[in-house]
Amino acid sequence: MTHDVEDERGQSFCAELMNTDDSFGVKASFQLVPEGRYKISARLVEDIRDRAFEVNIQDLNHDGHLFREKEEFLRRAQRINRYGEVYGARGFRSAVLYRNLDWYDALNFSFDMSVPNVAHLDPQRGGCCTVMPYFIGDILEIPLTTTQDYMLFNLLGDYSLDLWKTQIESILKKNGLVSFLIHPDYVIEERARDVYRDLLGLLRHLGARDKLWFALPGEVDQWWRARSKTRVVNHDGKWQIEGPGAERAVLAFAKAAGDHLEYEVDAQLGAAKTSDGERALGGSKSVE
Repeated sequence: MTHDVEDERGQSFCAELMNTDDSFGVKASFQLVPEGRYKISARLVEDIRDRAFEVNIQDLNHDGHLFREKEEFLRRAQRINRYGEVYGARGFRSAVLYRNLDWYDALNFSFDMSVPNVAHLDPQRGGCCTVMPYFIGDILEIPLTTTQDYMLFNLLGDYSLDLWKTQIESILKKNGLVSFLIHPDYVIEERARDVYRDLLGLLRHLGARDKLWFALPGEVDQWWRARSKTRVVNHDGKWQIEGPGAERAVLAFAKAAGDHLEYEVDAQLGAAKTSDGERALGGSKSVE
């Protein structure tokens, strides 16, 4: 769960939004705009961290021109990087999900969250077409895999969970990352807030049913980096996982079955390596 704080009104609502998240046992990241929109409240930053939420940087000034011209981008990137250091933020997201991945080497962040998997309703079309994190150089891209609240409420005029339910179901079938962008500014109004509460309730239900891992973006970053350094090796005819985080990983053996894959996991091994609500796979499973 991620929250982009667009304006002063949204910043003032962050404490109440954290109360809502906490009431459902969901932690989230807050992406703050360092210049132009509002003065970032030092007290809010401290409160976010004290409550085990996460602080990241959102753009520079949210004017929509970050990637318009390269020299100007590089100048802005220097300021963005300094704000990342000042606020101890490891993650970044650009305004309006504008992006130019060829320029990302100028950003000194561990992870980025600016690329949607699809972008039918976004100003910049074209997405990454995956529901899994992936690396852009040294930066881990954590894609946005569901429709933003603004698009759902204001463009589609949909105040229901129907679209989100369809997206969640599709992503879980792929064992992918279900990521949301909910703006504090756009859920102040009670009607939108009710839908958001319903979403949190649905996620908690699915979490209990399927043993989902409710992770902060920084935790996804840490896990995916550890995962990328593991290897499957064969010792005396027995396959094993080696490397950092190997104790959290489980081997699965897959085979083609028509138009999908079927794989089997040792149920006891899978259960032994599941902790803190993380999702592990046990028994047999089909993936389309």
